Amino acid sequence: MLIIRRKPQESILIGEDVEIAVLDSSAGKVTLGIIAPRHVTVLRKEIHQTVEQNRAAAQTPATLDLPAVRALFHHSDPARSGR
Repeated sequence: MLIIRRKPQESILIGEDVEIAVLDSSAGKVTLGIIAPRHVTVLRKEIHQTVEQNRAAAQTPATLDLPAVRALFHHSDPARSGR
């Protein structure tokens, strides 16, 4: 990991076409500006992680406890309980 200190209004470059500028910093927060070509995806890490978790969940087959589902319907069906 590369660690760089920057003050507000200073920037770093990634490659030749991605610039990250420090716009403001205060009370433990930093506001960044990112200039990148349209073909470069820029996401907050937590959004990227959520997308990956959703993809993994969509590929995992769901398991179903059929006896538990039957019991739920059996107990909630008024026709079966004689009401």
